Amino acid sequence: MSTTTASIDPQRIPVIDFGPFLRGGVAERKAVAERMRQASGEWGFFYLANHGLPAEVLARSFRASREFFALPQEEKAQVAWQSAISNRGYVAVRRERLDPSKPGDLKEAFNAGPEPAAPLPPGERPYRENRWPPGRPEFRATVLELLENCVATANRVLEAFALALHLPENFFVASHDQLHHTLRLLHYPPLPPDFVPRDGESRAGVHTDYGSITLLFQDEVGGLEVRTRDGRWIAAPPIPGTVVVNTGDLMERWTNHVFCSTPHRVNVPAGSAGRDRYSIAFFCHPNADAVIRCIHTCVDEANPPRYPPITAGEHLMERLNATY
Repeated sequence: MSTTTASIDPQRIPVIDFGPFLRGGVAERKAVAERMRQASGEWGFFYLANHGLPAEVLARSFRASREFFALPQEEKAQVAWQSAISNRGYVAVRRERLDPSKPGDLKEAFNAGPEPAAPLPPGERPYRENRWPPGRPEFRATVLELLENCVATANRVLEAFALALHLPENFFVASHDQLHHTLRLLHYPPLPPDFVPRDGESRAGVHTDYGSITLLFQDEVGGLEVRTRDGRWIAAPPIPGTVVVNTGDLMERWTNHVFCSTPHRVNVPAGSAGRDRYSIAFFCHPNADAVIRCIHTCVDEANPPRYPPITAGEHLMERLNATY
């Protein structure tokens, strides 16, 4: 899928035990937060163990994902993605281009957000409502249960980030309380034996994430690759019981590059082209009207502010409109 081969070096991307932050005292919480700060600054990625999201919820969610993507194309198309302002519903194979310079990605997705939808100006609410496949209430219930758990986990991660930056613990959480998040069920269909990629296409093109943080749950197939600071691509294979956490563009901007937004992609590991791959990504995004400006604890003479202020909503629309 790519002329650049990723090296398999999972020990390089840190694995952090989140248990002491969730259940420990002040010293334990600070120690975990500092490890997360170091990983976010050096890598923009880390694995989080003992993250607190129930394994049975994840198992049910992966089953629901497989069942949804196995539906006839006509049924999935009934809830098709409509617009960037909504960013809800089914996204067909090759509909999205995470790398705008390449062909569409070889994946399909289903996007949903927490309910009820966050308050919006009059007339806009219908565009932010979820698009559920008709007659499948169990699918809706499973996705919403996962969303609720992801919000709770993401808020704890944001609390740790605030602690690491010597900020009030609710600094980031308060700017995410309208729940402008997106959950994506992702399916990468198997490729035929004679498949030849065209013009650099891949399962997911090179990109950075748009918001503050992302939680990624992978199946056993793998394929995620992360670009190191020296330009190498390394594999980020699934590690059972962990969630991959990475920082996005707005967190990089907010922290004035103290935390980094790192390019990544999804390719096909050797011998797995004929297998389905499933993953679930939770994209944590600030409130649309949140003003993202350099945090005072991330600015000094050696690192002056790099960006002017921008609202999170403006940034998201710019990125989504460039992607579809």
